[in-house]
Order: sequence, then structure tokens, then C-alpha cells
Amino acid sequence: MNQTSQILSTQQTPAASQRHRQYNRQRNSGFDVARALAIFGMVIVNFKIAMNAESGTALGLWFASLFEGRASALFVMLAGIGITFLTRQARASNNPEEIRVKRMSLIKRGLLLIVLGLAYIPVWEADILHFYGVYFLLATAVFMVSGRFLLRLTMALIMAFPVMMLVFDYDQNWHWPTFSYQNFWTLDGMIRHLFFNGFHPFFPWAGFLVLGMWLGRQELNDTAVQRRLFVSALVVFLVVESVFYGLRLIAPAELQPVLSISIIPPLPQYMISAASTAVMILLACLVLTTRFPNARIIQWLASTGQLALTLYVAHVLLGMGTLEAIGQLYNQTIEFALFSAAVFSVSGIAFSVIWLRYFRQGPLEWLFRYLSR
Repeated sequence: MNQTSQILSTQQTPAASQRHRQYNRQRNSGFDVARALAIFGMVIVNFKIAMNAESGTALGLWFASLFEGRASALFVMLAGIGITFLTRQARASNNPEEIRVKRMSLIKRGLLLIVLGLAYIPVWEADILHFYGVYFLLATAVFMVSGRFLLRLTMALIMAFPVMMLVFDYDQNWHWPTFSYQNFWTLDGMIRHLFFNGFHPFFPWAGFLVLGMWLGRQELNDTAVQRRLFVSALVVFLVVESVFYGLRLIAPAELQPVLSISIIPPLPQYMISAASTAVMILLACLVLTTRFPNARIIQWLASTGQLALTLYVAHVLLGMGTLEAIGQLYNQTIEFALFSAAVFSVSGIAFSVIWLRYFRQGPLEWLFRYLSR
């Protein structure tokens, strides 16, 4: 190929370049919208937990249960996709120096998340940030491996958990009546909490992040790929849910716990079902933002997703803090919990839209990037 043809093959026409930039905006908006939905779901779940909202209508309790272990799974999977985007150039170049720089960047982010999360635990015991940090440390070691290895690692992380349950006592350190974890600040308690029986333990929860790293390598802008992934996720979801529902109908009482698809304990059937749900929601967000890029609600949600870290911290410090200050945090109905979550979510949307009119990043997003340089 001569020099002229090389130039022609690598350059884009202005129209093609514009379409490429438009797609990048839409693609990023899709991930931001999914991140916003994940935050809203986590707010619903956490408000319900904090308020001990176990009374109210069956419809309200059922609606809140839809987000348990699903919103946070989507949140972690999106982090894995983000890691793939962050390290894409290093993988493509295979340059040792670029790889080293990206690896150090991930290590810094992971350690910072661990520190921030541990500092946050006295305020919110069910924090996910310190778990995030441990997942990031795993990503530093595997972001250069093949996609097939990432899928195998995902399954290994998922299947390691039930094996560990045969060896270790999952109930240790849990005080189930108050849904609190005891002895966290001991060495044994912290290791167990982080890797085995905490709220989002490394085994198997890091599987969501690794799956996200694999998903980020797929051609998610391709309609055929979107359709194939969505159909596959839907089939897996329906099979897992229906099979284990049927098993619970016929199984004796002593086997019911091991057939559960709830977040605690995170057995393989929960992990697979939650991962399938997360994939379907993400793909739906990508399709919607591509088809309706100028819709006001899409733009608002995209702005909200860009402030995910800020809103995650704010929903405890400001949201729950305000409710506690006015004496409305504990022992509420599910309707009040859902109403409070809705008020916070709408306020979060408004704050995000207004903030990004004047600043490029959210306040905690800016601080995190500054500290992790």
C-alpha cells in the first residue's frame, strides 16, 4: 500500500468523523444512564434497609425487592467496563511502559477506594467502595489477558464461593436480627468480610467486575451484537429463575436456603441471574440513548450517572442524615421508604443537571481523580 492510500484509509471524512463523535456521545450517555439507574436502585435498597421497612403493601415490598442485589451488580459491572475503556490503548499497543502506567493507575484507584470505603463504614456499614477497591486490585493483574480467560475467571470466582461455604462458617460475625456485621475491625473479621461473607465479598462479587471487563471488549455499538447479548442474557435469566423457582416448590425446607436467588448468600444462581439482569439493563440503555439521544430525560439521567460517586455518598450523608435529623429514619413503611428514595433521586437529578452546567465533573469525582493521579 502506498503512502497516499494509507492516508486515505486512515482518515475519515468530516461526515464520518461527526458520526463517530456522535456515537461516542451516545455510547457514553448509555453507560451514564445505566449508572444513574444503578444508583437509584441502590438508594431504594439502602433506604429500605436503613428504615427497616418491612411493613406496608405487598406491591411496595415486591417492587423494592426487585432491586436487591441487582442494582449493585450493575454498578460493579459498569466499573469493569470502565476499566476496559481505561486500559484499551495499553492493550492495543502492548507497550510495557503504557501497561505499567495503567497498572499503577488502577492500583492507586483501588487503594484510594479501599481507604475511602473504610473511612465510610462507620457511617454506612453496607458500604461497597472498599470492596470496589479490592476488585480493582484484581483488575490490575488481569486487564491484559484474553477475553476467554476473563470469562473463565468470572466463572471461577462465582463457583469458588459455594466451595468456601463448605469450608468456612458463613454465619460467623453476622448478627442477623439487626443485619449487622460484628468484629469487622479485627484482622480475621476484616478478611472474612472482604473475601467471603461481607455485604459484597470478593468471592464471588469480583465476578461482576471481570464480566464487565469482558463485556467492554465487545462491539456494543453493533446492533447484531446487542441483539445476541440481550437474547442470551434473557434466556439465561429465564432458565435460572424458572429452574430454581421450580426446585423451591418441591424441595424440603432444609434445602430452601441453598436454592435461594437472594443476594445473601451470593450463590451461583444469584450471581448468574443478577449478571443477566445487569446485561439486559445496560443494553436497553445503550439502545435508548442511540434512538433518543436528544430526549430530555435521557440527557438528565446521563448527567446524573456522571455524578454517581457523589450521589452514592450523598444518599447516606444527606439523604439518611436528613431523615434521621427529623426522626423519620427508623421503622418506617415501605411506602415511606420508596417515597424518600424518589425524593432523593429527583433531587439528585436536579443537582446533577445544574452542577454540570458550571463544572465538568462532580465534586467527589474531581476529588477522586485528583487524589489518584
